[in-house]
Amino acid sequence: MTGSRDAVGTAAAVRSGEVDARAVVEDAIACIERLNPEYNAVIHTRFDRALEEVDAGLPDGPLRGVPVLIKDLGTDVAGLPSTGGSRLFAEGLAARDSELVTRYRRAGMVVLGSTNTPELGLNASTEPALFGPTRNPWSTAHSPGGSSGGSAVAVASGMVPVAHASDGGGSIRIPSAACGLFGLKPSRGRVSPAPRPTTLSGLVSVHHAVTTTVRDSALLLDIAAGPLPGDAYAAPTPADSFAALARREPGRLRIGLITALPDGPEVHPEPAAAAIAAARLCESLGHEVEEATAAYRPADVAGASAVLMGSGLVAQIDARLEQLGRPLADDDLEPFTRVLYDSYRALTAADVSRALGRMQEIGWAVGAEFTRYDVLLSPTLARPTPRLGTLDTNRPESIYEHASVYSAFTSVHNVTGMPAMSVPLGRDGDGLPLGVQFAADLGGEGLLLSLAAQLEQAAPWAATRVQEGPVT
Repeated sequence: MTGSRDAVGTAAAVRSGEVDARAVVEDAIACIERLNPEYNAVIHTRFDRALEEVDAGLPDGPLRGVPVLIKDLGTDVAGLPSTGGSRLFAEGLAARDSELVTRYRRAGMVVLGSTNTPELGLNASTEPALFGPTRNPWSTAHSPGGSSGGSAVAVASGMVPVAHASDGGGSIRIPSAACGLFGLKPSRGRVSPAPRPTTLSGLVSVHHAVTTTVRDSALLLDIAAGPLPGDAYAAPTPADSFAALARREPGRLRIGLITALPDGPEVHPEPAAAAIAAARLCESLGHEVEEATAAYRPADVAGASAVLMGSGLVAQIDARLEQLGRPLADDDLEPFTRVLYDSYRALTAADVSRALGRMQEIGWAVGAEFTRYDVLLSPTLARPTPRLGTLDTNRPESIYEHASVYSAFTSVHNVTGMPAMSVPLGRDGDGLPLGVQFAADLGGEGLLLSLAAQLEQAAPWAATRVQEGPVT
């Protein structure tokens, strides 16, 4: 039941009486219990409490009765641990729901638990020491991507129709590409981070979801979007609901195709070919596509982002140590996280100021591209999905060697704050999914969703879901 319908379809079936909300939730619980021992996507559960909430009566919202999982990073579920995949944060339970979770509940959704993530979201693969690796259901020897790898695997394997995710450098789009899902990173400020105060790292990170269908992503964004009074910044108000915008024809778009990066990593032929094939598909739908040159250097993006994320990391760890009343122990952090912490403790105010300035310069450079193009098209990943162990946080040198390759096309849109989506179009030579990224100007989620819905109709990806069975 859970694996055969998307969230919108599940809610419609519950509303019509075709299925019972309790039966939907029980089916999702059974699916998690059956599949999770193999995939290790779900790390905390609240099954009994979820069923009690169903029996007590759910709010009559647009997704009443739809089960959902929440990523264990930066978003709290009352009564569940909030670890961020780190041993340093492993003790204690969240006292209250984050605003996003409150909005999901208000829509009638049923929270079943939380999903695995790399330590503090600092890896493009989900292999934390605290909970162990999450395995890609298309091939259990391969990474599910990160940092929303647990959520992506839960949806790709059919445990739940949708799951919460967040993206600070590609963490929605990378696992979506690795697991054959649709993943939209919204504009900066689209979803409130409350009750966690926004820090500099909040300038590059945003919350949303991983889904199988475009309509699910659009409706979830309607549910989650909108600032709270006092939020530090907010995205431009859309012209209509995102669900309505997704149903509109996108019109004839000018699309810039990027398959190489200045002074960046060499792009593997398979993801490049997927982007070129997507360009041809767009042309067949009436859009105008031309080759474009990226307006940024990946090293500049990585440098600015690292300072902003690094300053937030130091503040987060120091606050935790103050809360615990003790110094940092040798086994509190994974080796890579410890290297970052020790390195970024030396940041100065001037370093942060320069990074903020560089971030704005990159934003202006990329923003100028949207005077020529409505949408930018590229591979999501510069290389096919890696095997587990390639991005090993116990060997910091392996992260430095590989991590920037997997975020080379994605992290720029975190630095600029612009929306971007990974669309599952293509397979690599091993039969694993490939993602293609489309990006728009700030506030352009409606345009992206409209284009995505058109692509979904022209080249349906739901038929290739992993329920067909893993490729290896």
